[in-house]
This record gives sequence, structure tokens and C-alpha cells, in this order.
Amino acid sequence: MLLFERTMLRQLFASQNYAERVAPYLKDEYFPTAECAVVFGAYQKFFDQYHTLPSFAVIRLALDNVSDMSESQAKQAATIIDELEKTAPQDETQHEYLVTETEKFCQERALYIALRRSVTMLDNPKENPHAIPDILKEALAVSFDTHVGHDFFGDAASRYDFYHRAESRIPFDLDVFNSMTKNGIPAKSLNVVLAGTNVGKSLFLVHMAAACARMSKNVLYITLEMAEERIAERIDANLMDIPMDDVVGLSRDRYLQKLESIRQTSTGRLLIKEYPTAAAHAGHFRALLHELKLKQNFTPDILFIDYLSICSSARLKLSGAVNSYLYNKSIAEELRGLAVEMKIPIFTAAQFNRDGSSSTDPGLDKISESFAIAQTADFIFAMTTSEELEKNNQIQVYVLKNRYAKRQSYQKFILGIDTSRMKLYDTGGTVQPTAAPPEEPRAFVQARKGGGRTRQPESVRSEEHMSELQSH
Repeated sequence: MLLFERTMLRQLFASQNYAERVAPYLKDEYFPTAECAVVFGAYQKFFDQYHTLPSFAVIRLALDNVSDMSESQAKQAATIIDELEKTAPQDETQHEYLVTETEKFCQERALYIALRRSVTMLDNPKENPHAIPDILKEALAVSFDTHVGHDFFGDAASRYDFYHRAESRIPFDLDVFNSMTKNGIPAKSLNVVLAGTNVGKSLFLVHMAAACARMSKNVLYITLEMAEERIAERIDANLMDIPMDDVVGLSRDRYLQKLESIRQTSTGRLLIKEYPTAAAHAGHFRALLHELKLKQNFTPDILFIDYLSICSSARLKLSGAVNSYLYNKSIAEELRGLAVEMKIPIFTAAQFNRDGSSSTDPGLDKISESFAIAQTADFIFAMTTSEELEKNNQIQVYVLKNRYAKRQSYQKFILGIDTSRMKLYDTGGTVQPTAAPPEEPRAFVQARKGGGRTRQPESVRSEEHMSELQSH
């Protein structure tokens, strides 16, 4: 804690940008050590008045005029200023990381102080304990978010420019998907492939990740189901265009030669990170993204999470008090929030329930455990198979939700599939419309609103018509 306190103070003296971002939210009471609190108090007075960085000499003069400071505290404060002056400031490339960590520091200290105050109030009969919820609420609301909203008339020019600016998208290497998404997936979006066990969820994610790598995009692939090496093996097969069994059979020199040939055609990086099943959530992924930026100067253009159904929630614990609808809704919302915060698209997968695995015309109701995923995601499609399709090396795709299309409709089409090479192919088949599933039973609506605490029946339907959901 002491090290970070001093890091913050040194950066406050060195960086105007950092100071403007964090100084309005810092309080001297947040500093655990009294001498650091005193130094920041003097700093804050100067910064608030003059809106510029004070010199160390100015702060020394200001501290000389502090009357309620003991001689011991004055000596300690002077020592800290001497140390700060001799210490080099953090590189500006670490600016965002320090701002994020400072926000966490403020949040933790605010909550700690609020809890201590609450305990004191409970122990003191003269205090009003009914004020405790407001104290805690204020502490939990600490945030560095300075955006106060969109000024409709004042921001008209920038809004017009936004309307006419070409949106940056990550394209598919499959024409049929590009045609229905206006040429790819935009940033700040959550995209979900829905399939049963061993039907092709991971295959699609691997195929898409490899395609993005070929397009020189920076790719981060998070796996919660398979080892990093197994995912890498599948990507090897895709990029080298050889069966997975043949990847293992290559000589070391030949293997490295093939990879080097691929590397020369792509300027992007592809990183794979493994987490234990159900042991990681959006908070872990956020920390990983910050760490990669700080330590490896790596910022992904797209994030793959394999897969949503085996993530955990940062906000909720799955227990008898939390039904699976709310739990999965929380996971989906946290992942989409991460996509918005990091300004990247996220592609993930969800598991079919038993009805969906055998269905010839699946709907959003077939998402395992929770329809809530469908309410949060921007783009959802299902993949199904049959004996006949497998015989022809094909897979059936149903587009169930599409916020990127002007015309909201359900569509289905056939893709070619090569499981040995972990690849999908356009077949040139016609995209066919398909009927929307019916409404969900009233019993499910009641359970979703909190009337039930158990897992939802697998056959439940959506709260709204599918067409209504697509337009959200």
C-alpha cells in the first residue's frame, strides 16, 4: 500500500493528464499513512486553486504553514517529498493502467472507511444507524467516470459526423455472415454461437480466431474448457490447412518453417490464455487485458471466450438463493460490459439444452439454462447437425438475433465443415427465412422475476416475441 501511495503522489507531481483524471476523486483520508495524507492535502489545495502542477518547493512552503502538524509528522512529510523528487515518474505509456489502479485504490479505501464508520455508529447509541445504508451507497458509487451524457443540441455536429462515419468492424472470412452483418462485427458488442456438445462451438471460435490472425488482427483467445496447447493445436491445423493428426506428425523444423511462413503474412499477434472451468469471470479478463497492455504492449482487436456457459459471474454466486436465469444474465451482462469498456467485440458460445441438441429448428429458448443471454447479446446464431449433414460435411446455421441487419428476420443456411482442419466454408447456398419460435409460458416469466429460486425448465420460451428481441 505504501509503495502505491508514493507512486500516486509522484505521478501527481509529474503528469498533468494523470492529475486531471484522478485528483478530483482522491481524498487525503484515503491515504493510510498520515505523512502521505498531509502531502496530498497540500497538493490538492494548490491544484484546486491554480489547476496546474505544483513544484516540490511550493509544497515544502505550504507544509511550513500547516499549524496543526507535529514536528515528527513534518519531518516525515519532508522525507517523503525528498524521496518523490529523487524518484523517476512512471512512463506515460502506463498512464491508463495507473488511472485504473488509482480508481481501484479510491474505491477500496472509500469502502474501508465507510465500513469502519458504520461499525463505530453501531457501537455508539447516540448515532443513527439508519444512515449506514447511505454511507455505504456513497462509498460504492466512487467512480472516475466523468461522462455526464449526450447533449442533444450541443453535440449535434459530432452526432452527424458519427452517422456518416464508416464504423470499424472485424470482418468474417465467410461471405454469408458478412452479407447479414454489414461486413462484420463492430466494437462494443457481444456475439454468441449456440450449439450442442461436440457440434462445433469451439470449432467456430477457433476458425474465427485464425481468420482474424490471418487478417493481421490482434487476437486474444480465452479458454475455460481445453488446455492452451489444445486450442493452439486446432489453430495450427486451421492456419496450416492440414488435419490435426498431421500437425503432430510434422518434423520440428518443418513445423517451425510453416509457422514462420504464416507469420510473414500477418502482422497481428494471437495469444491464448487458459483458466480453470467456472473459475474466471469478467473481472479476471479485465485484469488480464490491463496486464497484457502493461507488460507486453498488447491490445486485442477482438476477444474470444470459450465459452460463456462455463464462465463465472463477478457479481453473483450460483446458489439456492440465485436461480440460473439471473446467474447467466449476470455473466452475459458482465461480458458485454467488458466489450463496451474495452471497445472491442467479444465472441463467445453457449450450450444448447437437451431439447436444442436434437432440434431441427432451434430457437433462442434452447439456450441452456438461461434465455437471458439472448436478451443481452447483439448477434446470436445456432449450429445444428444431423446424420445427413455429417455425411455431406455440412452444418446447419440459424441466425436467431441480429442487431446489425436493417431487416429483422430469422435466417438459415448451410456451411461446409472440415473438423480435421478446424475450418468452415461458404457453400453458396441460399439464405432461407425461418419462422420465429412462440412466446414463453407465463410460468417462466414469473420465475425470471424472482418467483422461483430453482433452475428453469429447459423448455421455457422467451418473454417477448423473437422479433421484438431482435430489435432491442
